[in-house]
Amino acid sequence: MKSKVINLNSQSFVDVRINRAKFAYTTRCVKLKPGVTLLKNATPKIGDLVLARVERLGQHKRIELVNGRRARMFVGDEIVVVYGNRYAPDQFEATIPDTLAPCHLVAAGGVAAQVLSKHSMMKRPTDITPLGILGDMHGKAINLNNFALKEINTNGKHPITVVVTGTTMNAGKTTTAANLIKGLSSSGLKVGSAKITGTGAGGDVWFMKDAGAKPALDFVDAGFPSTYRVEFEQVEEILGILTSHLSEAGVDAIVLEVADGLYQDETAKLLSSQVFKDSIDAMLFTARDAMGGKAGLEWLQKLNMPVFALSGALTSSLLAMREAQEVADIQVLDSDDLKNPEIADRLSNWLIDQDSAKSPRLQVVR
Repeated sequence: MKSKVINLNSQSFVDVRINRAKFAYTTRCVKLKPGVTLLKNATPKIGDLVLARVERLGQHKRIELVNGRRARMFVGDEIVVVYGNRYAPDQFEATIPDTLAPCHLVAAGGVAAQVLSKHSMMKRPTDITPLGILGDMHGKAINLNNFALKEINTNGKHPITVVVTGTTMNAGKTTTAANLIKGLSSSGLKVGSAKITGTGAGGDVWFMKDAGAKPALDFVDAGFPSTYRVEFEQVEEILGILTSHLSEAGVDAIVLEVADGLYQDETAKLLSSQVFKDSIDAMLFTARDAMGGKAGLEWLQKLNMPVFALSGALTSSLLAMREAQEVADIQVLDSDDLKNPEIADRLSNWLIDQDSAKSPRLQVVR
């Protein structure tokens, strides 16, 4: 009896492989149509979806699925992830390779790239072998940008917008943003949130949703698996797209997070941008210690940024908070302060003090 020969390039076999693969968080906006193909000679571009095989487990032993569950990976598993760059001083520096050569899974959220450097505390990255970029029935690469939200004309609507940024990675930005969201939503306000820059992963978005943000968006919704090394105009576009959709959702307040630290290239350019300044009303700055907080505040003051308060990882220590309060000419707020519904009144009063014209839209926070 002759054994059956399987055509690995047949459409039916490609469909089976795609259906069995584990789809990462970064692919969550993608709606695949029948007739997906595998492009094996394509040049990877940011946002391209790729079917890859796990060759060796390293730092990332789990992959975050579209629904947020962190699924275990096994050698031989096939996963669908997205090509993107990564900037993470506490983890990996990585860039998109020029070919479909073996590379790495550089983020659990599903980002494929070639590692250039890593933090000494990180294990080796998980090795993957790309099997082909996903294409449509016409042989065109399937890219996140095909499913991205588009900017909406909000007719001048501008909910009060607070941005959270910090000295560096792990300065407490997301925790600060989530606590602020909790406080504002507990006061009766409808709050929306968005992460403007960073590397695709669901943890921050889920945290903001759990705190009461509705909706909660990130740059993946705007068509990017990460924002490292993208054109600056595209970063401004991401800001416009996400804030316009939050405004259209009818929120009273928007809480934004800008990833990484002040010296990261995209962050530095964004904070210096007039488009950005015109989009925000207040800023919460986060730091790990008093010295970082003071230096960051001085940097922001030179840009005339409207800094409302200092917060972040340093507030885990009462001593560090006192130290920061002694050197910073601004209030220092911990998680309890931010989660308290009274934060809405504190923010509202501060905004009114900053605006001599006392614009009516400042009265949204009450």
